[in-house]
Amino acid sequence: MPSPDIPRTVVIGAGPAGLTAAYQLAERNAPVVVFESDDVVGGISRTVERDGWRFDIGGHRFFTKVPQVEALWHAILPDEDFLLRPRTSRIYYQGKLYDYPLRAVNALRNLGVGQAALAVGSYLWARVRPPKDQTNYEAWLVARFGWRLYRTFFKTYTEKLWGIPVSEMPADWAAQRVKNLSLSAAIINAVMPKRNQKEIASLIEEFRYPKYGPGMMWEAAARRVEKMGGTVTMNSSVTAIHLEGGRATAVTVTSRSGEEYRVPADHVISSMPLSTLLKSMDPPPSADVLAAADDLRYRDYLTVALIVPKEFSFPDNWIYIHDLGVKVGRIQNYGSWSPYLVKEGRTCLGLEFFVFEGDEMWTKSDTDLIAQGTAELEVLGLVRPGAVETGYVVRVPKAYPTYDQYYRRNVEIMREWLAVHAPNVHPVGRNGMHRYNNADHSMLTAMLTVENILDQTGHDVWTVNVEEEYHEEKSNNDSAGAVAGSGRRGTGRDAPVIPRKAG
Repeated sequence: MPSPDIPRTVVIGAGPAGLTAAYQLAERNAPVVVFESDDVVGGISRTVERDGWRFDIGGHRFFTKVPQVEALWHAILPDEDFLLRPRTSRIYYQGKLYDYPLRAVNALRNLGVGQAALAVGSYLWARVRPPKDQTNYEAWLVARFGWRLYRTFFKTYTEKLWGIPVSEMPADWAAQRVKNLSLSAAIINAVMPKRNQKEIASLIEEFRYPKYGPGMMWEAAARRVEKMGGTVTMNSSVTAIHLEGGRATAVTVTSRSGEEYRVPADHVISSMPLSTLLKSMDPPPSADVLAAADDLRYRDYLTVALIVPKEFSFPDNWIYIHDLGVKVGRIQNYGSWSPYLVKEGRTCLGLEFFVFEGDEMWTKSDTDLIAQGTAELEVLGLVRPGAVETGYVVRVPKAYPTYDQYYRRNVEIMREWLAVHAPNVHPVGRNGMHRYNNADHSMLTAMLTVENILDQTGHDVWTVNVEEEYHEEKSNNDSAGAVAGSGRRGTGRDAPVIPRKAG
């Protein structure tokens, strides 16, 4: 039995951050209950299953610089449930496939002698006369690749992903995405490649992957939480957080059927969207805090999964589509992630569209989206006409927290309010902190929060994910476990601060 002195924690959300927190609390015999509004665990790291097909939403490579995260992955799933998968990604451009990360020999060969000469000339000119103002992402890239390679390999996909011109993104985004990469670096890598390059993680050649998809991890985590005495309640949303005496004391839970009930809490760990969290407070925050919550923006996402004969498989985990003639941004081959996701003789291609909730693509019927995805696959020449057998659509709201020029101010307003009025409410994870985290970084925020609750360690969880790189380099001095509260750089990635147009 838990000691009455151990605090009771309510966890909002059963994604990587929420279930990591619940696992670590239950493991230490601390009472914990998790509420998840969906009928499946994992958040955007879940595995969606339709008619026996399994879809990985966004693609999740299990590779991390955080040793305690790696240890937890293997504590949750036995080694035999992990596959060692080759890392393969390419860029589709004008009917040809280019290696990614870029390999100069491959890229220049595909471009052809004439275009290759122009690309090299453009690169050399950019080195001699680089853009004077490199504060935006476009100029930063041009200075390192030249205009021609920038337009070929960076512009189109980035604009599909974020829905804004690259020239309007700040250069600090480049530091995370393509740090230390340039045409000269690509040439060196092509001429003198090193086997299994983990020092520059964009070049890792292998990663581990749960054989039934990432959701397998979180389904197992939920079972383990309950076995250790915790509770995971599905189809139930936390709709209010009740404050008294400067602290959260209880939450109201609303089931999918509409039933409401109140649950006492000594601490609340929240992975729900930060804006929703602040708007759930009872009594509500001041008008300026609610305005900040309303002002946070998101980029949404949908997958059109199409079943095709295995002959149309490809070795890549995904292909980036740098083609303006189609709207699809990236195409996954689920069979390349794991043969357990697909069926004998067939594979499933997941066409990823980056959208805004409520826009034309989001509101299309599933039938129309499947027809559009099929037509785009055929236009790209990746399948023959009539090869698609059936399809499925998965919509994911709030997949990507948007970093516009106001987000830092808005998040800071909300953080300051929580610190004063609800210090025992702890935001964690991607949407919980409005941070463009990967699953491992979300897990780390939850781990450190549990230590703060049970051990009063005083970690500053907000220092996780502040460094100017995302897995591009791994130095021997990296020690993710000592990051929070130590004043050292974090372990995560940032995202572009996207200027917002007036009105």
